[in-house]
Amino acid sequence: MVSIDPILLTALMFGAMLTLMFFGVPLAWTLMGVGVGFGYWIWGPDSLGIMLPSVFGLMNEFILVALPLFILMGMILERSGIADDLFEMIYKLMGGVRGGLGMGTVVICALIAAMVGITGAATVSLGLIALPAMLKRGYSKQLSAGAIMAGGALGFLIPPSLVMILYAFLTRESVGKLFAAGVMPGLMLAIIYMIYIGIRCHRNPSLGPPIEASERIGTWGKVKALKAVVLPGALIAVVLGTMAIGVASPTEASALGASGAMLCALAHRRLNMTMLSSALYSTARIMGMLMWIMIGAVIFSKIYIALGAGQAIVGQIMAAELSPYLVLTVILLSYLVLGMFLDDSAILFITVPLYVPIIKALGFDPIWFATLFVLAMQSAYLTPPFGYNLFYMRSVAPPEVTTGDLYRSVVPFLIMQILGIVLLVLFPQIALWLPELIFD
Repeated sequence: MVSIDPILLTALMFGAMLTLMFFGVPLAWTLMGVGVGFGYWIWGPDSLGIMLPSVFGLMNEFILVALPLFILMGMILERSGIADDLFEMIYKLMGGVRGGLGMGTVVICALIAAMVGITGAATVSLGLIALPAMLKRGYSKQLSAGAIMAGGALGFLIPPSLVMILYAFLTRESVGKLFAAGVMPGLMLAIIYMIYIGIRCHRNPSLGPPIEASERIGTWGKVKALKAVVLPGALIAVVLGTMAIGVASPTEASALGASGAMLCALAHRRLNMTMLSSALYSTARIMGMLMWIMIGAVIFSKIYIALGAGQAIVGQIMAAELSPYLVLTVILLSYLVLGMFLDDSAILFITVPLYVPIIKALGFDPIWFATLFVLAMQSAYLTPPFGYNLFYMRSVAPPEVTTGDLYRSVVPFLIMQILGIVLLVLFPQIALWLPELIFD
């Protein structure tokens, strides 16, 4: 066995990983290659005794069954035209208000987040549906694009969030508690966005003018428009409600969600083999990618932990007697920087083995930190120049919306998200109140 300083080992392992990713090696092979390589270097063939049981243990994790089912639920709802119906509803209900379409778009993003759990789904869907509609009616390019990208990122926080499921798998925290912890911060941010849009459009109506009087409908028409939210709303209530009251586990709730999504598509007469096969193919493709990443992450983290490097890092930080909030600030800033270059799953699998033991040693609530992590990831997805939601929007935005417009559009929303992080640090009960109410 090779003897090496744990701090140097940490630098070597993470440095090798970032170097391989810089040269374009896929994340799964990067994590797996670094883990296997360093394990073999330190222990030789005996390192297989650590890696193989860990990989087989991963395949036995029942909670991971929820991942493909929640993804399938989202894919079916996305391909069955639910987003089009929801935007049509918002158009009828709020189109007559200054900035109404922008505020309504945030509401739709929150609903899609609760149905899909993937941040890119709402951004792409509403980039195709809502952005051209708002631009056609004289809305500001920057306000419209910013609302869609910031609202789309709510998929990180509002359950069922796939990032939270993966986080729970890595840290052994309760998925139900993580889901509950994300509800209030997600709603808080959505309300902050809507207030901002409403104030700006009230002060400057040219940013978000109301629709023409000839396009507006009466009270009865608005009531009829609400039917678009009945089935998706009922599905969200069933999936989240059964978990909240303890009737179903997250895995069982995901099965209800996938079944309910097919019923919603059937009720809209959009359930057919073409749509279903497309949803199943997308689900299999996403899950195949995630499983290889998880295998690589398990190998990397098991080798790293077995070498004692994590404990050494925690010991060094505790011995330095740094302020816990200073350490927390550095961790959150590192997420914002990493988010410019890596996607959420990469950051999750890379940083959790290193950061979570530090957070627990400093005495912070792990559920609260998990919510902070997700909120930081949400902010990172909007951070120029390489925030992922910027690229999602660029792929579907019309030609008149330039990349510069997109960069400028996210600045006020990014400031609001950082404000949300600050509020969550100052008032942890924003995240902890609902989990304590339901589970304690």
